[in-house]
Amino acid sequence: MRVFHKSGLTILPLLLGLLFFAASLTPSLIPRDWLVQGILGGLVMALGYMIGRSLMGLWWIMELPTLKGRAAFIFYVVLAIPVLIVLVLCLSWANDWQNDIRARMGLALVDNSHTVQMVSLALAVFGVLFFVGFLVRSAFDYLRRRLYRFLPARTANIAGLILTIVIVFVATRDGILDRVISNLDESVTLAQDLFDTAPPSPSGSAIAGGQGSLIDWDAMGKPGRDYVTSGPNAAAIAAFMGRDALQPVRVYAGLAQADTPQERADAALAELKRLGGFDRKVLIVAMPTGTGWLDPGAMDTVEYMHGGDIATIAVQYSYLQSPLALILETRSGVDQAIALISTVHGYWKTLPAASRPKLYIHGLSLGAWSSMQGTGLFALLDDPINGALWAGPPFPSDMWIRVNADRSPESPYVLPTIGDGRVVRFASHTKSPGGPEGWGNIRLVYLQYSSDPIVFFETASFFRAPEWMREPAAVDVSPHMQFVPVVTQFQLAVDMALANTAPDGYGHAYYGPDYVRPWVAVTDPENWSEADSARLAAHCNEGFKKGCRN
Repeated sequence: MRVFHKSGLTILPLLLGLLFFAASLTPSLIPRDWLVQGILGGLVMALGYMIGRSLMGLWWIMELPTLKGRAAFIFYVVLAIPVLIVLVLCLSWANDWQNDIRARMGLALVDNSHTVQMVSLALAVFGVLFFVGFLVRSAFDYLRRRLYRFLPARTANIAGLILTIVIVFVATRDGILDRVISNLDESVTLAQDLFDTAPPSPSGSAIAGGQGSLIDWDAMGKPGRDYVTSGPNAAAIAAFMGRDALQPVRVYAGLAQADTPQERADAALAELKRLGGFDRKVLIVAMPTGTGWLDPGAMDTVEYMHGGDIATIAVQYSYLQSPLALILETRSGVDQAIALISTVHGYWKTLPAASRPKLYIHGLSLGAWSSMQGTGLFALLDDPINGALWAGPPFPSDMWIRVNADRSPESPYVLPTIGDGRVVRFASHTKSPGGPEGWGNIRLVYLQYSSDPIVFFETASFFRAPEWMREPAAVDVSPHMQFVPVVTQFQLAVDMALANTAPDGYGHAYYGPDYVRPWVAVTDPENWSEADSARLAAHCNEGFKKGCRN
């Protein structure tokens, strides 16, 4: 006979949900305010409740015995007391935990964690998700009962579950998700200032999009126009370097330039030739982030150290923020990187080796991911490029994963040492990659911050601690961060969404001065010293928070 106590299907899952909520208060990589914490807490509380209900449902289906009456009451009280103690302790420590992260990132400390508002919001989010779950369960009950007329009970239950999953999936994918994507695409497209809303094109001919240009100024988009019209000019570089300098060449083709990645790459290459980019000493193929943005802190610094004798070519592949572009437009960045890198490299290797520029690859965030994917064997083996600087490589990056797998066991996961450092080196805000000495024929540098969740998120953190959490915490990571199955996964997911809100030099906010020494190691500028690196880093820090434009 089945022994079943209905209250167990509510109390035990609720206690698990409260434990998940308490665990969500522990610190992760990026500091959270009460609003974000409330949403996160309500989400994981609902998830814990759902897991608990599922386990209890399985117990019920297996017709296993359960406690009832006084024994059940005592059992629930014994379980509830430590859960409530843990919850109260976590609520009391939550503000200190968040302040520990803020202190490590140089942020102002917060006196109040707004516990009442945060808990109220968490309960509201839990209530909404509970109601959604109730609706889904009601739909399942309705469908399976209708199927009882035609099918055996067990078959009807399975069929009803499958139909419910299909309906929810279709409604989410083809309804809610499609509408969200459509609205995002429309809003970001408007923000690009394309065609009718574009400002007047430059009057000069020595600029992409200007007179005689092979690049359509109106199709370039706001990120591209900002890029080609900004940055240090020859006079600013000369003033800093104390000697004559050239005007850097910047070429950028917008996503609306042409219909296919290859057509956009061909247009950008033709413009690079028109502007004399192959007559410079240094040529960089740069892949922008998802929206088309190129970090001025990365590009301005390298233009200074080479006295303006440098050209950069870039092509846009998306209008969406990098995380959305990675999920929703996975192939777009890779296809564009393959087309651009192979097109530029294919022409570059036809030039005399003694007179052609040194060729480098660069990308930040999704630009790093796509450019790594696009740097094929021909670019690395057949008349190889001279090097690459990749900043903030997203966690799914295959090349980054393979390189990390070869790290020296004694080196930390967040800042590994690869062999003798002749091919690959890692750098961060706390460690230089070393100078331009000691390299082989190709130089690859990864710039990554130990507090960057875009780099160190792991899908396996749903059930096991990431490797970097099993090592001593880095200087900008709270030692109070603890792994909790399921909860840690969602904490890191929220961290990814907040990664760019961190102060410069932390999270995913890569900072101009931190690019200086990696660029020196990769490009080996002439007559350059460590004193020059320190002076340029100070100039970047004082002149422009994420660039060196003054």
